[in-house]
Amino acid sequence: MSPARPPEGAQLPPGGTARSAKGAQPACAALFISAPSSGAGKTSVTAAIARSHARRGQRVRVFKTGPDFLDPTILARASGRPVYQLDLFMGGFEHCRALLAEAAREADLILVEGVMGLFDGDPSSADLAAAFDLPVVCVIDASAMAQTFAALATGLQRFRPELQHCGVVANRIGGAAHGRMLAAGLPDELPLIAALPRDAALGLPERHLGLVQALELPGLDAQLDAWADAWEAGLRPGFAFKTRHFEAVTDAPLPPLLGGRRIAIARDAAFGFIYPANVDLLRALGAELAFFSPLRHEPLPACDALWLPGGYPELHAPALAAHPGWAASLADHVASAKPLLAECGGMLALLDTLTDADGRTHRMAGLMPGDARVQPRLAALGLQAIDWPEGPLRGHSYHYSTLQTPLSPIATASNPNGGSTAEALYQRGPLRASYVHHYFPSNPEAVAAFFAR
Repeated sequence: MSPARPPEGAQLPPGGTARSAKGAQPACAALFISAPSSGAGKTSVTAAIARSHARRGQRVRVFKTGPDFLDPTILARASGRPVYQLDLFMGGFEHCRALLAEAAREADLILVEGVMGLFDGDPSSADLAAAFDLPVVCVIDASAMAQTFAALATGLQRFRPELQHCGVVANRIGGAAHGRMLAAGLPDELPLIAALPRDAALGLPERHLGLVQALELPGLDAQLDAWADAWEAGLRPGFAFKTRHFEAVTDAPLPPLLGGRRIAIARDAAFGFIYPANVDLLRALGAELAFFSPLRHEPLPACDALWLPGGYPELHAPALAAHPGWAASLADHVASAKPLLAECGGMLALLDTLTDADGRTHRMAGLMPGDARVQPRLAALGLQAIDWPEGPLRGHSYHYSTLQTPLSPIATASNPNGGSTAEALYQRGPLRASYVHHYFPSNPEAVAAFFAR
């Protein structure tokens, strides 16, 4: 059984700066939304609650447990605010505590969406909920259940008694009678909070890495309103969110290690895997940020350093190849000895060629020797700890492509859970590339040292 606070391996990583502060504890209504497994409907329920309250004028802050770039785009649209990660490995306990305290000072409601099943992974959603004493509700797909629904719900409640379960949500029910039957089997201390209907029209499209990004869904706002309508119609009378007091935290100010530096960041449907906390950190270090869209054939801005985050270059390879100044501007940037960080999809865009899932090979920028191929099965997944020359960082890996390159890695990541995913870190002059999606707050000094070179 896990302790209320995360184990030693999940504590504050190198470079963390948060510390406890004296004074009043910020208080806010809060709810942790989990499930027995992936696919139960956590994201849609979280988005429905967020949209329901946001459209009534309430200030809603949503967090996502663990590494994820796709669900947060949906949740951000639902709440009207950026969605940050809470991860006890990548960010550490103190960093997560600071994010929650900051949100509690400004929000009327905090929602935290879990990852996978409630007890899956290390650290798990349950570890996070226990660490911050967050009230938990489990979303259960009831489409093929009757009385077993109550057995599953109470089993989740009793598996770790220190968790504060406040109810359960029945998703994809067959009708009102089905909902009443499910509610009747639950004990008084674990009520049915809401019963939501099965409706194929409420689903969202997916691709190989998960949900389609919010910016690619023109009808998303109408969909979110439909989810909110379903939530309000299915909500049982009398449910009230519990108020949680969060420990006040004061961040030690970061030195302006990137003061006077201008960092260009690619951001569009091909390069959209960007943690808001990474952007915040670069600004806190004093950097000026310049965003641009390679897909719209925007030129590389004048800059001292460049970050190409992950995304879907394989879906937009023809558009990238047709960019009239893309390859040349990247080559000039590297020839000027300016730092360039390329992560996952950003790395693929720098290769000689990229073969997509349909077997079509596309010429890429040609700055990093090698070729990549997208395959139908998952190639790598897992949390990652990696030693940069400037210091250790943490992050994660998740991709369907495989890479062939003559470059020798300067470092190899490790998986804290002992999994097989261990990504290489490549360096070629000022260019640094890896499949790892780095979480910059895990070591601000190392990130600053790279971008300031």
